[in-house]
Amino acid sequence: MKEIYEPKFVEKLFDKMSSSYTKVNYITSFGFSERWRRQCVEEIEIEGGKVVVDLMTGMGECWKYILKKSDSNSKLIGLDFSSGMIDRAEKRKAKFSESKIELLKENVFDNSIENESVDYVISGFGLKTFNDEQLLNLANEIDRILKRNGQFSLIDVSIPKIGILKPFYMFYLKNVIPILGKVFLGSPETYKMLGIYTQEFGNSKNVFEIFKRVNFEVEYIEYFFGCASGIKGVKK
Repeated sequence: MKEIYEPKFVEKLFDKMSSSYTKVNYITSFGFSERWRRQCVEEIEIEGGKVVVDLMTGMGECWKYILKKSDSNSKLIGLDFSSGMIDRAEKRKAKFSESKIELLKENVFDNSIENESVDYVISGFGLKTFNDEQLLNLANEIDRILKRNGQFSLIDVSIPKIGILKPFYMFYLKNVIPILGKVFLGSPETYKMLGIYTQEFGNSKNVFEIFKRVNFEVEYIEYFFGCASGIKGVKK
């Protein structure tokens, strides 16, 4: 399983999915993906005139919720290493012509964002593609770019704890999502990987434990009976 966390593997996977990812993500979550993105952003109080970084920004699906709190002095930085995702984010950027948005096609672990230059960090549905070592590196990177008292909120899909939901959810991940991948991409194996990542990820409790080891006050959060989970925190 080690190779599925290699950056090149993940980058190629999301390049392949970029043409259909938003649609499939919405369908497979029964529309909850949009609700969870909104809730993730609303976990922290974003003020105008600040700098927000959206890590693993994808096609900028979180932007509309982030930019609701922005003004002419605000800045949003979207970062992703997938060319396919960034290309589609560039098109989405045109819809927010009055907002200051900068896109970076960079690896989260090797990016050009300056030390302690960011007020808030958001990330929607990127955690599951990291192993424990990478999650610790992610925590350290967020610590590096955040100002003191800066806030972050991160979310991903999870496996629910409730017995009646869990077997249905796992069947859906392993069988239904690959079928949708075949319909939209002609490649069930591509979307099958989302189920594999989610199964290995479980929920964000491990992320919570790892982020506690860094210079943060951090809180674990579950959404809709544990079908999504995340963390939010403040840099000390």
